[in-house]
Amino acid sequence: MSDNVIQRLRQLRDYKYHTIGDQEATIIDDENEILVRVDGEPKINRLALAQRMKPDAFASVEKSLVRKLDIRLLAGTLQNNIAAAKVAGIQESLHLHSTQYAASISILFVGYISMQIPSNMFLTLLRPSIYLPCIMAIWGVLSTLTGIVQNAGGLYVTRFFLGIFEAAFYPGALFLISSWYKRSELGVRSAILYSGSQLGGASSGLIGATIQHSLDGAFGIESWRWIFLIEGSITVFVAFCAIFILPDYPSTTRWLSSTERAVAEWRLVNDVGQLDEDDGKWKYGFKMAFKDWRLYIFAITFLCIQVATATSNYFPSVVQTLGFSRVITLLLTVPPNVISMIVSIANNYSADLLQNSSFHVVWPLVVAIMGFILGATSVQTSVRYFAMILMISGGHSSNAVLLAWTQKAMQRPRIKRAAAVAFVNAFGNIAHVFAAFFYPDEAKPRYLMAMFANSVFAIAAILFSLFLRFTLIAANKALDSGLVPVGEVMLGESQTEICGITEEERHTRKHSFRYIT
Repeated sequence: MSDNVIQRLRQLRDYKYHTIGDQEATIIDDENEILVRVDGEPKINRLALAQRMKPDAFASVEKSLVRKLDIRLLAGTLQNNIAAAKVAGIQESLHLHSTQYAASISILFVGYISMQIPSNMFLTLLRPSIYLPCIMAIWGVLSTLTGIVQNAGGLYVTRFFLGIFEAAFYPGALFLISSWYKRSELGVRSAILYSGSQLGGASSGLIGATIQHSLDGAFGIESWRWIFLIEGSITVFVAFCAIFILPDYPSTTRWLSSTERAVAEWRLVNDVGQLDEDDGKWKYGFKMAFKDWRLYIFAITFLCIQVATATSNYFPSVVQTLGFSRVITLLLTVPPNVISMIVSIANNYSADLLQNSSFHVVWPLVVAIMGFILGATSVQTSVRYFAMILMISGGHSSNAVLLAWTQKAMQRPRIKRAAAVAFVNAFGNIAHVFAAFFYPDEAKPRYLMAMFANSVFAIAAILFSLFLRFTLIAANKALDSGLVPVGEVMLGESQTEICGITEEERHTRKHSFRYIT
């Protein structure tokens, strides 16, 4: 028996007993904290406040909780300044030929890919409210330092380390969101987080156009350097604010009341049937992630989607082929990114509402393929700009759905979900290492090789998504039969039992889990 439990028992003044089963009884103390005595060994039941709430009271607290989370969790950051910097003159200033510029794109993803899984493993053991902002601040500093590089070597070094530290943020933020939201809420929140890249692209275009027009040459500093200096500084400021905004996990977030923490955990139990924490060693969940063969299908599917969306790394350059000035080109990048953000959020909202992920991956990719075909076959300015909108909106709208779907399928244990989303995101981003070379300057204006490759990989992603759909439908049928244990179908389950309910109810809740297809 822990010292904390002993101390709490000694402090009890006004309490009563309520028998749940032969082996268990609850003690309700004067502060409404509840301890459970199991086989004579008491332990704290954090969920009791939520378990005993009336449905209308629970719904009211849950609504307030979700509103708080939405405000605090769903903050994005600017991260697409290299694309705007190319149009603003970085390639000419550093005397880079197109292959060297492509290498500067690729080398970021070398660092980005290598650190995602280790970072998410660390995150499960640390406080997200401290870890993520610190990482964000470091990458903001590195982004700022990019503004003072003098040659290709300096650019390669800053980009590589930028990738290492940026690796922690996106998969870590996705995992943190999945630790708070139900599966029916997860998709749209993932899309809002992912829309930070579209918002970054749009705002980077606006900032880049403003800098190009107003600051080019100011204090002897070129406009592309101003882009990195200003946007990197903004990232550091956002990181500092995030320390006071971001939550940790439902059971450990200090700015929530004990009732809100209980509701936060209990609603996730109601959704999946298991607690979202582990008493066992982290190696169990890590091993379960990589024993689940479905993880590799998710990863390959995401890689195909990432090839199809790699246009975003070159989007200002693609728009520049329309023949407008630098300022107009940067401004023209804004509408496609804004439209993409709106479509992505709407698509993920629909996926959550209809409890269907596969078709919401498929249809945006069909739209993207239409954009690739138009972009490769037309030389008319209006048609090509419309094609660019289809490319960006279609590809990015399926992106967040796939990552949310991965976490909806790889729910328990917690370490498994953290490893899974990091692996899928890391593996998918391998696409950017080689896809950057699909856009050499001599391929302008139609980028035929890129448009063809994008179409082929988009078709492959559609086929893999449909395969996943039928695979998970088959898994649900196995669960419906009741002949296969849920842990065997899920290939992993939470190692922590739910307090405050009977063994029969634990079994019923656990076996109510069904995959979203």
